[in-house]
Amino acid sequence: MELSSDNWRQLLVPKGFAHGFCTLQDDTQVAYKLSGYYEPAAEGGVLWSDPALGIDWPLSVDEAIVSEKDAVLPLLADLASPFMFGAPG
Repeated sequence: MELSSDNWRQLLVPKGFAHGFCTLQDDTQVAYKLSGYYEPAAEGGVLWSDPALGIDWPLSVDEAIVSEKDAVLPLLADLASPFMFGAPG
């Protein structure tokens, strides 16, 4: 989904879902809200460029400017997920 100052779209990412963004213009500001207070220890993630995600990003890995924190996230296959699937027991 492309969000812009022209289309005024917003995106709701449900709690617990991974999300990422790519800005297409210099000096872009991204604002987002959290469901509670920011808790760095609760952060997690998946490497944005993992081919297993199937995301057709509009730039190459070499062109991307990524934070140090996000550059070392695990691949999806290596993610230690905090989520439980199925009924307990």
